[in-house]
Amino acid sequence: MAKCSIFWDTSVKAYRMKCQFKPQLIEFLKKQITEMKSGADSAAGDPGRELQAAKALIAAKAAGEPYDREALARRLPKAVAEVVRLQVEAGLDSVNDGELSKPNFTDYVRERISGFEARPGGQLARQLIFGRDAEKFPKYFDDRMTLRGAGQQPVLCTGRIRYIGAEAVRADIENLRAALRGVRVEEAYLPAVAPGTIEHWLRNEHYPTDEAYLFAIADAMREEYRAIVDAGYILQIDDPDLADAWQIHPQMTVGEYRKFADLRIDALNYALRDIPTDRVRFHMCWGSYHGPHRFDIPLRDIVDLIFKVRADAYSIEASNPCHEHEWRVWATVKLPPGKFLVPGVVGHYSDFIEHPELVAERLVKYAKLVGRENVVAGTDCGLGTRVGHPTIAWAKFEALAEGARLATKQLWG
Repeated sequence: MAKCSIFWDTSVKAYRMKCQFKPQLIEFLKKQITEMKSGADSAAGDPGRELQAAKALIAAKAAGEPYDREALARRLPKAVAEVVRLQVEAGLDSVNDGELSKPNFTDYVRERISGFEARPGGQLARQLIFGRDAEKFPKYFDDRMTLRGAGQQPVLCTGRIRYIGAEAVRADIENLRAALRGVRVEEAYLPAVAPGTIEHWLRNEHYPTDEAYLFAIADAMREEYRAIVDAGYILQIDDPDLADAWQIHPQMTVGEYRKFADLRIDALNYALRDIPTDRVRFHMCWGSYHGPHRFDIPLRDIVDLIFKVRADAYSIEASNPCHEHEWRVWATVKLPPGKFLVPGVVGHYSDFIEHPELVAERLVKYAKLVGRENVVAGTDCGLGTRVGHPTIAWAKFEALAEGARLATKQLWG
């Protein structure tokens, strides 16, 4: 595994580039890459026993079915240790807990903040992250009802929001801490969801305005953000809705959408207000559904909004056929001083495993535009639940790591 010059000041959570020793590209695994909620296999292809067992218990809990609480408490730390080990074996320098305690956005948030209730049989106007695509390709989406959320029951905010997730985030922190004992990595991090993305999945029926609702979510989630930082981990903010809400609101013009997104960034920054920017990484993408993405908003139309987020690192989907060409944006858009870019160089859109030389080629292109010391290799989004089998995800991670090593050699010799 290549040595790295990306050091995290004062703790694993504080990250700023430092060129000490020989500079290298870190083989970075961003948040959702290790989303092993759907199960995982070891790099050799043998089932991860603790992961499989924990997965079954977590699925039962998320479905509201009876499950053995003691067994889950006993198995989850072992499963986190297993997923950390697998990340290290794949050659990754930046690891997380696989998000094993978070089966999906809705269940995760409802465990962490109060004020929500499910409404079985309820009918709400759907907020589709492919809304513009669906208008152009209705027959395609009519044949894919699961994409439309068929069978899902709406969850609504019907009361005052409070943070109730102290015990849950403490368990995440301690499980990762235990998993890292005896393991050598460059950094460890925990992800958390942005207020704007929470707003999309959990609809408001209590607060008088969107702004009041967003800032109430921000006040609550700030406690989770702060807990992660105080524990010494990097905080990764996941905000797919920064870009995919463009599809949710097909009636909006670009100007109207920028105002819409700006309010949601203000709410996020309010939640991050006392957290140093060098301890925050921001991830955005255009939604992870397998479909056309024909009408995704261009990166150029929102890149300045991304830079408004109080973070020093920006993880941006960049390897799929709809967005790979956008590396050219960086020829004219300058990365702010002290910031660095985490472009996705392997992705979930296909089970094709990217060749390491292609990964290296992509990284070198970015490095020549924004500076070799300002690029970190990442993925478009989470792979674990979005490719055909977990072994494909691990193979993509290995390609990511090998490609970063090749790019390092090309850039530094």
